[in-house]
Amino acid sequence: MEEQTFSQKIIQWYQAHYRDLPWRHTLDPYRIWLSEVILQQTRVAQGLPYYNRFIEAFPTVYDVANASEQEVLRLWQGLGYYSRARNLHACAKTIVANYDGKFPESYRELIKLKGVGAYTAAAIASFAFNETVPVVDGNVYRVLSRVFGIKDDILSTSGQKKFRQVADQLVPDGKANVYNQAIMEFGALQCTPATPACLLCPVVDTCYAYQHGKQKELPVKIKKTKIKHRYLHYLVVKTDGRLLMRQRQGKDIWTGLYDFYLIETSQPQDWEQLEDPFLAELLQQSPTVEKSRKYQHQLSHQQLHVIFYTLTLPNNVAQESSSLPGQFYSADEVEQLPKPILIDNFLREGPSRTEYFSKLL
Repeated sequence: MEEQTFSQKIIQWYQAHYRDLPWRHTLDPYRIWLSEVILQQTRVAQGLPYYNRFIEAFPTVYDVANASEQEVLRLWQGLGYYSRARNLHACAKTIVANYDGKFPESYRELIKLKGVGAYTAAAIASFAFNETVPVVDGNVYRVLSRVFGIKDDILSTSGQKKFRQVADQLVPDGKANVYNQAIMEFGALQCTPATPACLLCPVVDTCYAYQHGKQKELPVKIKKTKIKHRYLHYLVVKTDGRLLMRQRQGKDIWTGLYDFYLIETSQPQDWEQLEDPFLAELLQQSPTVEKSRKYQHQLSHQQLHVIFYTLTLPNNVAQESSSLPGQFYSADEVEQLPKPILIDNFLREGPSRTEYFSKLL
């Protein structure tokens, strides 16, 4: 298949089938960048409400830069991959400080920004500035692999180089903006992972995968990451209608977010088997203890097995102590803190589900 014919057919398909999404009605690199950051590892249906909330809270890159990291994380809550939010905040600060609030207009300069990888840089460069560079995401890998019969592992360095070479040849001069959006949309809606609509495909006559029955085998993705199982026991300490929470430090996916005091064990353990100095100190104050159901929470390469233990202490217990592993917050204050969705779901899960903290009533 000639490259130009393929590109033309994909663009024609797109013009007839594209989804009407807000970031497709603008050339503003800020809004395009924001949409791409949100949609990485996020479905459009899930990401669209977040995009709208971000635009309402932060209409310009200056607004993101001037916000606190906690405000950005709180708005991001529930999307996961919180490093994206931290990088977004840091990148906004750089654009304001070093570029006078204006995004660089070339792929070469965009990719130098913190948190902006090859995919995002190409998306901004082509969508906002129509630079002739290919956008290669999971949808594009799938389309190119199937149509052109590319059997290289998409996770290998050599495979990514091969896909990039093919993608480079397909981007039509002067139409990079519409073509890149078209092939991504084609992969999302037409050439889907499990059930591609081959009989309605505009390039089916020359598609390698269809001709050879290889739709389920392409693209090739050899590397498989082993899932790690972790067993978490959260102590939800409550007194005087306030909860003890701590901000996570160090380097992990939840850095900057707030959760409860944590005891992690190497295997499942009962309440009576937990050993921890802070827990022992709490038990001396004769708290009431309520055990939650077991929660399962899937991260990219981790399966969390979680139980929450709500320990209600007498109301006269001192809440101010330098030795406390965290700080006590009221319900209103906790609601404003950025939290992992696992923690937020636990707090929202009450008998009536009508109050944010039914457990504090």
